[in-house]
Amino acid sequence: MKKTKVKIFSLQAAGLLLITALLGACGSGDTTKENTEAGKSAATTVTIKGSDTVLPLAQQEAEKYMQKNAGAAITVVGGGTGVGISAMQEGTTDLAMASRALKTEEKLKLRGAQKDVKEVLIAYDALSVVVHPSNKVSQLTREQLEGIFTGKIANWQAVGGNNEKIVAYSRETSSGTYEFFKEHVLDKKNYASGILMMPATGSIVQSVSQTPGAIGYIGLAYETKEVKALSVSYDQGKTFVAPGVEAAKNKTYPISRPLYFFYDAAVDGKVKPFVDFVLSAEGQKIVQETGYVPLS
Repeated sequence: MKKTKVKIFSLQAAGLLLITALLGACGSGDTTKENTEAGKSAATTVTIKGSDTVLPLAQQEAEKYMQKNAGAAITVVGGGTGVGISAMQEGTTDLAMASRALKTEEKLKLRGAQKDVKEVLIAYDALSVVVHPSNKVSQLTREQLEGIFTGKIANWQAVGGNNEKIVAYSRETSSGTYEFFKEHVLDKKNYASGILMMPATGSIVQSVSQTPGAIGYIGLAYETKEVKALSVSYDQGKTFVAPGVEAAKNKTYPISRPLYFFYDAAVDGKVKPFVDFVLSAEGQKIVQETGYVPLS
């Protein structure tokens, strides 16, 4: 399936997108009614922050939504699921993007901050395990992945590759992807101390593409020709399945997960039009075009 290539915005680019949207809302109408309506529309701004996995999807959805609603201004910034949830607690973002469910301690903190949190399932994602294209290994079992990321397997020769040191890359602890991988792939075991923690998914793609012995994990939408995705087995090597939208959709690919928006009920009126758009047939079409798995 052809995926839309997504550019990851920096804070500066996100700010530019916000300014552009606001300028676009300033029409040249002369009537008081038109000016009043434009003013109301331009005042509708939404901030979205959190998961780097959800980031490309939220950007695509926001761009399309702003094209259809000239007065809307939406700023989308990554940083990790934990960052988004903390920002929601502090009241510095309207929507928190997440690639995992809320933790018990997060729920308690949000309740203490008097946040009535709403959870919205927006899509599903397949988590791809990627290596350098020159690596002759094309498949790994869950147990082998666990061994690699916990430090028990340190050389590619142990899993059918060349006699070469394994260089493993992971997301930072604030990332929902980090948490998901630890729970569902490492069987809740700790990462090895030598794992290289990266601040963003794009950084993992870049590092793996430049390091022959590297391995990392990324959201499906981040796959490029510069890295090679591995087939994975969750039945001890009997069946290997490659990551992909269809494989995640029919649940044959084992490393799949839900993606969420979280928000405080106090901003429901502001964010609901955009959330409803994401859940609409048009919004779910964007989900699939961007390389994620739609809800149905």
